[in-house]
Amino acid sequence: MGNCCNNADNSALQTEAEEIIAFTGKEKTISILQEVQKRKGYLPEALLCEIARLTGIAISDFYGVATFYSQFSFTPLGKYVVKLCNGTACFVSGADLLYETLCDFLKIKNNETTPDGLFTIETVACIGCCSLAPVVMIGDRLYGKQTPSGIRDLLQEIVTLESAGNSDGGKV
Repeated sequence: MGNCCNNADNSALQTEAEEIIAFTGKEKTISILQEVQKRKGYLPEALLCEIARLTGIAISDFYGVATFYSQFSFTPLGKYVVKLCNGTACFVSGADLLYETLCDFLKIKNNETTPDGLFTIETVACIGCCSLAPVVMIGDRLYGKQTPSGIRDLLQEIVTLESAGNSDGGKV
């Protein structure tokens, strides 16, 4: 986060910040961050600064909480967030090969988003489905016992659906 809180006059930003505060309350830092992330898909600096100004919560408090929890992002995420489990069971079952396949197919690395805004790759410590290792989660759907060819096919299916305009809104 840069030096954001210069409070340039922006009534649309103020209105959105006021709506979020009205929904979450003024003292609930995590709830505010969750609501911003839900509405915007990430945490825009200007909006956080406006919320900080209106609530009196220091911008550094927002930043401290948001950097502690992995659910928050300061950059826009892709429509399809591909979470690759890197826990022990997944790692020994080939998660590293899945990661290489994802990076090769999408031409991005961990915590990056494709230029078209379609995909973001995130490696996570554990998804909690060790018996299905290796596991990939796309949106809110889990794909267990993945192989490099299986993940390539799944990604290609999403790309094909998106190209045809048959998107399911990120819920493959």
